[in-house]
Amino acid sequence: MAEFIFAWPWLFLLLPLPWFAWRFLPKAESQLSGSVRVPFYHWLGDGTESSGSSGWLSRLLAIIVWLLVLTAAARPQWVDEPLTFPLSGRDLLMAMDVSGSMDTRDMQLNGHMVSRLTMVKEVMSAFIKRRQGDRVGLVLFGSRAYLQTPLTFDTQTTARLMQESEIGLAGRETAIGDAIGLSIKRLRDNTEAERILILLTDGANTAGTVNPLQAAEYAAKEGLTIYAIGVGADEMLVRDLFGTRVVNPATDLDEKTMQAIAVKTGGRYFRARDTGDLEKIYQIIDELEPVSSDVVVIRPITEWFWLPMMLALIICLLSALMNLLKQAGWLYRDIKTEGSG
Repeated sequence: MAEFIFAWPWLFLLLPLPWFAWRFLPKAESQLSGSVRVPFYHWLGDGTESSGSSGWLSRLLAIIVWLLVLTAAARPQWVDEPLTFPLSGRDLLMAMDVSGSMDTRDMQLNGHMVSRLTMVKEVMSAFIKRRQGDRVGLVLFGSRAYLQTPLTFDTQTTARLMQESEIGLAGRETAIGDAIGLSIKRLRDNTEAERILILLTDGANTAGTVNPLQAAEYAAKEGLTIYAIGVGADEMLVRDLFGTRVVNPATDLDEKTMQAIAVKTGGRYFRARDTGDLEKIYQIIDELEPVSSDVVVIRPITEWFWLPMMLALIICLLSALMNLLKQAGWLYRDIKTEGSG
């Protein structure tokens, strides 16, 4: 149940502190031998007019300000309803190929021929959003590999940043080994979590400084499981000067290396020839790596200390302004009296 609380309610024990200071501390001397004498002192007033109604008003405002300051110091908070979040203890990193070949339009999505990257982003974003409870990150690779999204429980943001990826962001070639190496580096910190890499590409290793099989061996030593996915249709109609002919657009896909990578790390290799294949692959991965998990409960807290502090400041400013206007009124009255005399 939502409720309003004070984080430090014991601070209200200081409520009588001003009274104790007034009661037991020695009074300040009204006349000081070292005080400054000015010829226009009578214009400033001697404070006698602050007695009466204005005196009790000043004391009342001081009490209110003290109450507001104590209230702010006690940290008033609004504690919302408890929220439950799944917590799986699994780190899942997606390494997605954004090289030039991913622009090949051999995939069908909603009745239209689209590029491989467009289809992958559509299916992969749905998969990422389903991984509630996992820490999910995203690596993009082409001629080089870089981290697009660090591991985070915020799957919505990871999916959105993945949708914003474009062909050629990391170069036009394919550095599979570098992508695995970067993924190992990002996953090695949390040795207590189950660490998964989903490696998706449509080609062979043509760039980078790391050999994919050597990277896979190192990943196996680190306890990293790799699920490799090869993307590309088996047939595609191409029009040229001699008419329409059927070609295999996936001839560059190095399935042998991808299979070896998966085997070395205890994962599996999948072949995605169309949108349906890729959706089934992610469903299989969901079954292999279920999101069943423990539950962590948190209660969102909103701090409200700023409100009494703001009110106290406003009262102090208004009180100072009123005193200033009062002093100005006395000064104007005395000047007018002297001028008429």
